[in-house]
Amino acid sequence: MDEFRFISKVKQNVYAQPSLLKGVGDDAAVFRNGQSDTVTAVDTFVENIHFSRQTMKPFYIGYKALAANLSDLAAMGAKPAYYLVSIVIPEHWSDIEIIDIMNGMKSLAQQYNIDLIGGDTVSGKELTISVTIIGFAKSGKARYRHVSEENDIIFVTGTLGDASAGLHILQNKQSFENEQYFIRRHQQPTPRVDFATSLNDISRIALNDISDGISNEAHEIAEASDVSLHLYAEKVPVHLYLQQFKIEKQTKWKYYGGEDFELVGTVSEQEWPKVQQIAQQTNTKITAVGYVSERKEGTVFVHNKDNSIYQLEKKGFIHLK
Repeated sequence: MDEFRFISKVKQNVYAQPSLLKGVGDDAAVFRNGQSDTVTAVDTFVENIHFSRQTMKPFYIGYKALAANLSDLAAMGAKPAYYLVSIVIPEHWSDIEIIDIMNGMKSLAQQYNIDLIGGDTVSGKELTISVTIIGFAKSGKARYRHVSEENDIIFVTGTLGDASAGLHILQNKQSFENEQYFIRRHQQPTPRVDFATSLNDISRIALNDISDGISNEAHEIAEASDVSLHLYAEKVPVHLYLQQFKIEKQTKWKYYGGEDFELVGTVSEQEWPKVQQIAQQTNTKITAVGYVSERKEGTVFVHNKDNSIYQLEKKGFIHLK
């Protein structure tokens, strides 16, 4: 049973708390508190599954752990405010290294003016970090995956496949062009918080953060909205220097590579110019990559330059698989 089947098995169909607006099913949960909606998410990172000492210094481990949570809140259109950290610490990790992990989180937290408000530490066999983040969205302005409609424009921020390329460079001691850029994208990704929290005037927009590859994330929007998403292969944005790698790797990384922490979204044609303007104001690269059709199959299709079309497989990094 992979993580998606596991989640579907354990999630509640009915919630007891009337303040809960959104439980399991999006990047974060949402509950109403007066004039704002509280948005919260949790992510857990395990040594040798999500990170390795061979490719990540302790500082970057902490930085990236918090970045993943910030990206979840960005996908919900929420402004982060607080975070909590629980760590399982094995004997082979020193106090200095653990402090450096926390300093990595602190460095990123300071960029967004968010506060560490609690957590827990216990001993164990594998270093495990669990981060819970809390943020706020204007009442009724949290963003969900289920609102895509026919003829919406599909867009993505940034470029895709960079983090996977960075990991490949770190694992292969060769010389690569612009390698520090790719390594930085793997170790210190930029969650799109400023862009996402500036979308309040957009009446309807679906967002999902690209943590497990655009294939997985596009399928999640298609399934939640009961539509089909169509991507144009040549429009899916990649960095110029990704072309130095074999075409098989380029294709794998841009569709199935995780941890870019960019956003994929859909918006109406009428409001697309507003989204473009907000992207420009927040210095965010944004690209229209396709459209939404009414075919209610929860599927994703790729259109090649030669006009051939194929169904994109839903795969990428899937926990418990």
